[in-house]
Amino acid sequence: MPNIIYQAQPPLEFIPPAFKPWFLEAVHLLLPSWLRWKSAISQIEADNVEILVDLYRQFQEGKIRFLIAFRHPKTQDPFCLGYLFSQLVPKVARQMGVSLQRPIHAHFIYDRGIPLWAGSHIGWIVSSLGGTPIQRGKADWTGLRSARDLFANGRFPMAAAPEGATNGLSEVVNPLEPGIAQLGFWCAEDLHKAGQDQQVFIVPIGIQYSYVEAPWNVIANLLSELEAASGLPGDTKVYSNTPPIESLYPRLLRLAERLLSLMEKFYTRFYHQKLPEVKNQTEDANEVIAARLYVLLDVVLQVAEQYFDLQPKGNFSDRCRRVEQAGWNYIFREEYKDIKALSPLERALGDRVAEEANLRMWHMRLVESFVAVTGKYVREKPTAERFAETTSLIRDMVTRIRGGNPFKSPPLGKQRVKITIGEPLSVSQRYPVYKTSRQGARQAVADLTKDLQQAMESLVVKGE
Repeated sequence: MPNIIYQAQPPLEFIPPAFKPWFLEAVHLLLPSWLRWKSAISQIEADNVEILVDLYRQFQEGKIRFLIAFRHPKTQDPFCLGYLFSQLVPKVARQMGVSLQRPIHAHFIYDRGIPLWAGSHIGWIVSSLGGTPIQRGKADWTGLRSARDLFANGRFPMAAAPEGATNGLSEVVNPLEPGIAQLGFWCAEDLHKAGQDQQVFIVPIGIQYSYVEAPWNVIANLLSELEAASGLPGDTKVYSNTPPIESLYPRLLRLAERLLSLMEKFYTRFYHQKLPEVKNQTEDANEVIAARLYVLLDVVLQVAEQYFDLQPKGNFSDRCRRVEQAGWNYIFREEYKDIKALSPLERALGDRVAEEANLRMWHMRLVESFVAVTGKYVREKPTAERFAETTSLIRDMVTRIRGGNPFKSPPLGKQRVKITIGEPLSVSQRYPVYKTSRQGARQAVADLTKDLQQAMESLVVKGE
């Protein structure tokens, strides 16, 4: 991340959406070539695109408003959606004989922290594409008002990732945040107040990655690198062709055991944490590792929470968001709006606080990478995809511990992407229950979030 987060700064400013048609046109024009030459993605295909074509037709006719709720396993997902909008939807529309106004696009919600680690130019790019930021982990009323206005009145439909963050696993959907369902009901409410009869929908979209050729040799080499980094003897066997899968799985388990032991000792000795004993109620090594991992992640998060005086409430994802926001509050401070008026000593003290906050957030980042990891993921289906995703998560953790940038980790091989459009969920049909009372509103949001979770999970195609 840039040096800015090691120094106290004025509060994060809201980046207003400022859609530029010419810039979107340039992005759509260059995207296929960029994907071909600058990414590991070699093919993108989609199922049920006709659903999206019909939704865009109705949207452009002023009959509906809708939000695209997409799976977010990897950082490449927005590029895949851009390809869907610019290439696949127009193609299927022509095949259906449906005339759609160009461009096909969506306003979108993004994490305000992205420009901090990806570069300030990213803020200009996403703003020019019609994106609106939100600060996770707090009631960001400015960001929420912007997203709410775009949903009800924007030139395009909305798009957002209800999981809130990537989890690195194509076949596991994280618990969804209720904010997407709430936005849907706010849109229905705003349209009702304006006397408009447009229907409101949320459309689940699955995004899944697979390898063109199973990268077993690359996985084996990566395991060897991770074994060396963690002090384990590497596999000395030489394979003339692809290493047998049965030889990789024990190595993955051994590596997981080694890393768990090292991290348990690290937090016990240097952060004075007491790890609850994990009782071996089963002889299954996977379940034992999963139980130990859960205990370790809880303890690691507590190291950050104790510093920021936070109570450990909710699931790991909820807790990560609160730690992240607490860290931003220590770095981007209200009293630093006029930073030039501060004395050198005040600024130096502020920098120390910012540096410490960033170090505490480092612990949270470790947890963030593993919130969806279980002991069953590889064992249930030992596919190349599951092996690669799990091993890549471990690589990212080791890279982060060693002070490297996990966002620059190289891909393991060429990939194809499968996008699946699900059946739209009607928000308008649920709105009468929502508007009855506060309790009715809470229940409607919870029920819609649950139905969206099930819909998105149904779009995951389990690898063989």
